[in-house]
Amino acid sequence: MKIKDIEVGNLFLAPMAGVSDVGFRKVCKMLGADLTYVEMINVNALLHENEHTKKLLETAVNENIKVVQIFGHDPEVMAKAVASPLLEKFDIIDINFGCPAPKIVKNGDGSALLKHLDKIAQICKSCTDATSKPITAKIRIGFDANENNAIEVAKVCEQNGISAITVHGRTRAQMYSGTVDYETIKKVKQAVKIPVIGNGDVVDEKSLKNMLDTGVDGVMIGRGALGRPWIFSELRGKSVNNKFDIIKCHVDTLRKYYSDDELCVTLRKHFLWYINGIPMAAKYRLLLATTNNLDESLDILKKVYQGEQD
Repeated sequence: MKIKDIEVGNLFLAPMAGVSDVGFRKVCKMLGADLTYVEMINVNALLHENEHTKKLLETAVNENIKVVQIFGHDPEVMAKAVASPLLEKFDIIDINFGCPAPKIVKNGDGSALLKHLDKIAQICKSCTDATSKPITAKIRIGFDANENNAIEVAKVCEQNGISAITVHGRTRAQMYSGTVDYETIKKVKQAVKIPVIGNGDVVDEKSLKNMLDTGVDGVMIGRGALGRPWIFSELRGKSVNNKFDIIKCHVDTLRKYYSDDELCVTLRKHFLWYINGIPMAAKYRLLLATTNNLDESLDILKKVYQGEQD
């Protein structure tokens, strides 16, 4: 598939706040993700050149196609963000119209915009006018069950210069519960000419097939990759044996940008995801949740993955 003039594969890592850090993206790319998105960036923080935001914008050496996702609701501010020197290195800029988080929606951002097609049109046009780079968008199928307007939103995005659209097959009201609406994703694909990427509950080969059967051009994986960056290899039929080495690469990459004290807090959720489903997980979960030493955490994970359990 092509996003404007950029040729890409069809398996993408979703931009997940607090998850899609530069280390995690690096290992997902190593393991077969075709595109890896920097987690969603607040345009106001970007324009103020916030130091934390600058760190979030770090990219891995193997991210040959660099993609960042931004969020906001003011068309002029969004356009200024697109033109920011901080985004100069990115090849594709994605706009978030789908985040369901209460604090995002309360501020009129993310999926709150699904109720305002005129504002979506203004944001898309202002952003696409501000750069020659491909601008893409991520949406949900509607704000709630009474407002399934994904087809209308997708058409508005296409008419205002958007080069590709990702559709999460749930409403904002559903958050992450209930089942993915494959039929709506299929209808969106049929309604527009730009590439459509399907998103929602892709965790194995069966769910991948269900998503591809909608006719989408690509598939975005979010929660299915938590603690499983190797899902991209597995979906391509490849086994992964060196899982601890992958985890260590994730950590070592982040150590270039953050102190161990910072990482003990931010990586804890990743470490807990990494041991989901393993034998005696409860024992190791307690150890990982209570240690404040990064090397101790790595030693615990090494025992788990290299079969050195007591």
